[in-house]
Amino acid sequence: MSLVIKIRNIIRDFPLGQEIVHVLKGIDLDIEKGDYVALMGPSGSGKSTLMNLLGCLDTPTAGSYELNGVDVSNLSDDELAEIRNKEIGFVFQTFNLLPRTTALENVALPMVYAGASKAERHARAEEVLKDVGLGDRMDHRPNQLSGGQRQRVAVGRALVNKPSIILADEPTGNLDSKTSVEIMKLFDDIHAAGNTVILVTHEEDIATHAHRVIRLRDGVVESDVRNEKIVSSE
Repeated sequence: MSLVIKIRNIIRDFPLGQEIVHVLKGIDLDIEKGDYVALMGPSGSGKSTLMNLLGCLDTPTAGSYELNGVDVSNLSDDELAEIRNKEIGFVFQTFNLLPRTTALENVALPMVYAGASKAERHARAEEVLKDVGLGDRMDHRPNQLSGGQRQRVAVGRALVNKPSIILADEPTGNLDSKTSVEIMKLFDDIHAAGNTVILVTHEEDIATHAHRVIRLRDGVVESDVRNEKIVSSE
C-alpha cells in the first residue's frame, strides 16, 4: 500500500498570553491509501488540532507532513488552499452548506475553484448526488432537506473532486441515531469504493465502523489499534 499521509514529529504550539501551550507533542503517523481511520480523544487531547493539520487548515510549529509525497508543512496559504480543494474532501458536523443554493450547486462548488466548466460541474455533481442517494433532490435547497439529506449533500460535495482523503469531523453529531446509522453506511460504502476515510469522533459506536482507531491524549498518540472484528470479517 502507498502512503497518503506521512507525519513525523509534528509539534503544534499556541501562544496564550505570556505562555506557550503545547497542544501536539511530537506525533508520528502513517495512513495508507484506502485506510479507514477513526481519530478519537477527550477534549483537550489535540485531536481537533491534528485534524486541522491533516486537512491543511493549519501548519505545524515543527515537524513534517507529507500528503501524497508532497511536504505541505511549509506551504503558503494559497498553496494550502489548492491542496485542500484537490486532495481533501471535508464533511462537517454542521454540514456547512450554502443556504440559498440547490443541492446540485452546493455539490458542484469545489469544482468552480478547480476551474471545471459548468457542463463538467453539473455532470459530475449529478453523478455524485445519485451515488449518495439524492438523485431526486438535486434542485432542493438545504431548508427543504432533512438533516440526513443535508449531510448526504455535504458528503457529495466532499467527493466531487475525487480527493485523496475524506476527512469527516463528527459527521453524525447533529443527527438522530437512525439517520446516523444511514450516514455511517454511506461512509462504509465510500470506503469500500476505495476512498481513504478519516473520521474524527467521540462516539465509540461510530468508531467501530473504522478499521483502525487512533486515540490521542495530552497531545500524543496513546494507542493505534486495528479493529480486528471488522478486518477479520472481510
